[in-house]
Amino acid sequence: MRRTTVVDIDGDRRQESGEDPDERWNRNYSELLQELRVAQTGVQILFAFLLTLPFSVGFEKINGTERVLYVVTFVCSALAAALLIAPVSYHRLSFREGRKPQIVRTAHVLAQFGLFFEMTAIVLAIYLVVDVVAGVRWAGFLGGGMALIYILLWYVLPLATKPSQPGD
Repeated sequence: MRRTTVVDIDGDRRQESGEDPDERWNRNYSELLQELRVAQTGVQILFAFLLTLPFSVGFEKINGTERVLYVVTFVCSALAAALLIAPVSYHRLSFREGRKPQIVRTAHVLAQFGLFFEMTAIVLAIYLVVDVVAGVRWAGFLGGGMALIYILLWYVLPLATKPSQPGD
């Protein structure tokens, strides 16, 4: 089996076998799209829920701070949707131009920012709901706890389990 040195979407050099560069970029893009499908579903559900809130009975009872928090949550959700959907439009407009590596790298960055805003929107939505239902103290405790869980699972775990040597 032949082994070649390749550059992945983060710019790291590593050993990989059996794929030519075009196959590798196509696989990377396909894997990224599968991941985006999961993230897009979550952010679209949250965004739809947030869209309906101002038209719900009782929304007028929330205070000024809760309204600001709602708007920030709504905007984070909209940003997440835009960033997570952007790779599809980017690909559609440039896929026949032979720029697959650039498309994959750009989509990777867009996905990372999109996931950050999705996490932020989810945590803020949890905070907002708990604030309205149980008060600001519980909202701070549970919102902060959920933020910690998301950061640990989405960022710390992947970095902590990263092999020390390429190919490990």
